[in-house]
Amino acid sequence: MRKPMVVVGSINLDLVATSERAPRPGETLSGTRFATFNGGKGANQAVAAGKLGYPVRMVGKVGEDEFGPALKHGLRRAGVDVKAVGVAAGSSGVALINLGSDGQNSIVVVPGANGKVLPKDISRHARILKGAGMILSQLEIPLITVEALAVFAHRHNVPLMLDPAPARELPSGLLRLVEWITPNESEARTLCGLAADEPITPGTARDCAELLLKRGPKNAIIKMGSTGAFVATADGTREMVSAFEVKAVDSTAAGDAYNAAFAASLLSGKKPIDAARYAAAVAAISVTRKGAQPSMPTSRDVTKFLKERKN
Repeated sequence: MRKPMVVVGSINLDLVATSERAPRPGETLSGTRFATFNGGKGANQAVAAGKLGYPVRMVGKVGEDEFGPALKHGLRRAGVDVKAVGVAAGSSGVALINLGSDGQNSIVVVPGANGKVLPKDISRHARILKGAGMILSQLEIPLITVEALAVFAHRHNVPLMLDPAPARELPSGLLRLVEWITPNESEARTLCGLAADEPITPGTARDCAELLLKRGPKNAIIKMGSTGAFVATADGTREMVSAFEVKAVDSTAAGDAYNAAFAASLLSGKKPIDAARYAAAVAAISVTRKGAQPSMPTSRDVTKFLKERKN
């Protein structure tokens, strides 16, 4: 029997405004569409795993507003166990997303109930966390909670995959407890001390991955969007895994799709490079669809996609 994946993280409602392009600072644009989607990096990863058919549990909180029940229902409908999703006083988390017609986005997140996921919640859900095949987390809940989670995971020999988003510098003590760290380009620049406008090439990604591994994580993946991902592992693997070429309409949650698929593939017995190829396919499908959680493919979708790419 496969051990479940446990995601500890954010649960949001995404408010998405689409225009010809994302606005510049101080600029007002006329939009073309508006829609709401269930989101949050934690919930996105849980839904992605659930839709792929992998057993997954969510630890997090929603608010006592009208969004909360709908957000839990969305998780449950995707096959996510929500017994450890609590209700906090105040609002649920909200993300305001400006989406350009080229698929690129800019996002402002209001934490709401996500800011009330505290270290005591790690202790409260110890049984669920101990039984995990892997724990996934991000940085849309308080850092002190992520640190407590990392200590817990290390103490109980449960691998932790950390998606260091939103981008910020991280304590060395936390990095030493991480099994997999998976920054995208902007997060890699922050963690590796690169200039904000410095391009992330495969060579840069290799250097950044080496630096991260020296700081503590056992393994690193530098996610580079349409270029692919650089995989660096504790056993010496250093390989660039190309992305699949698709027409992107919305890149929201592509990184979340990647993380969930990579973790599910690893937990199903695949080697890291094979897991990275599978994750690339899942992420590629997700960017061809609008929304965060609605964009997540099923395992049947992925099988069909990969079969078509071989022909």
